Amino acid sequence: MDGYRKIIHIDMDAFYAAVEQRDRPELRGKPVIVGGDPRKRGVVAACSYEARRFGVHSALPGKIALRRCPHGIFLRPRFDVYRRVSAEIRDIFHEYSDLVEPLSLDEAFLDVTRNKKQIPSATITAECIRRDIRSRTGLTASAGISFNKFLAKVASDENKPDGITVVPPHAADQFIDRLAIRKFFGVGKATEEKMRAMGIRTGADLKRFRKEDLVRRFGKAGIYFHDIAHGRDHRPVNANRVRKSISKETTFSEDIEGRTPMVAVFERLAGEIEALVRAHDVYGMTLTIKIRYSDFRSITRSVTLEQPFRDAATMTAQACRLLDSTDAAGRRVRLLGMGISNFASQAPSGTCRQLHLPFVDASGQFQPETPWHG
Repeated sequence: MDGYRKIIHIDMDAFYAAVEQRDRPELRGKPVIVGGDPRKRGVVAACSYEARRFGVHSALPGKIALRRCPHGIFLRPRFDVYRRVSAEIRDIFHEYSDLVEPLSLDEAFLDVTRNKKQIPSATITAECIRRDIRSRTGLTASAGISFNKFLAKVASDENKPDGITVVPPHAADQFIDRLAIRKFFGVGKATEEKMRAMGIRTGADLKRFRKEDLVRRFGKAGIYFHDIAHGRDHRPVNANRVRKSISKETTFSEDIEGRTPMVAVFERLAGEIEALVRAHDVYGMTLTIKIRYSDFRSITRSVTLEQPFRDAATMTAQACRLLDSTDAAGRRVRLLGMGISNFASQAPSGTCRQLHLPFVDASGQFQPETPWHG
């Protein structure tokens, strides 16, 4: 069909844990849990699929993970190794397309409508990428292929691990109709509860509501929910997306308490942000943390440094100082976030210049002339 883009979303399988199992073969097939010390109120950063069978997942307090999986193997994160492997994977992406938009260390969007290897099928392209990742890094990846970013991202989670899902234009409505509402990007726990109260449990249920009704209930997000329920997502894959900020946040399934697990979370977020700012080749001057307490009250704290930075160690250190300026360590916390902004470009001479960075409108469109071959 003319006029459709070909988008691939690649998502590495249990990335941190998979790297540990690759580097230590004796851990393969065992429940590996990457994160802080569970005896010191650490938090799970990632875990293997063997551990997930016991109900362990990311952002779970370590003590609960230990209770659910007492024979689990707990390891401290090695973010320097994860960043290095992530860079190898990103190099593979660029062999196929210049339109690569990294989202974190372990996932990215690719627009392969016009790819470097002139492969007409997006599905074959995704299989080639997954093959190259496996042969060069020893790791597996799952892929979602569709004509927009929303559907590609959701599809990549359908056949994990080491799977692939294609949603061509003619099958989009059927795919969305059966999709559980909790799998819609942007639908968190609180939004899901509101939707369930409205009788919305699947994409088909969401489609029955008019845009005006969704806006009345969810504000501007209602427009987004209405669009994706009908398969509309015009956001382009932005290879050099210029943003005013880069941030990551984690909502915990169970509130966490104490400074130690919070520091562990900031350390993980810093590692993911470092990968993104290096991919975009920018430096930050301002770091901000976000804290949401168990009563849903949110606060932010920021610091602006004299020298530009983008390394995880600096981000973590500054986040800890900001954390200590709050009373969060003595309270129950349901969300932590971190972001950098006030970007600068590091010049070869060592001096830096301020960048004036415009937002890229999320409604920007790209209409290729080639047909859509899944």
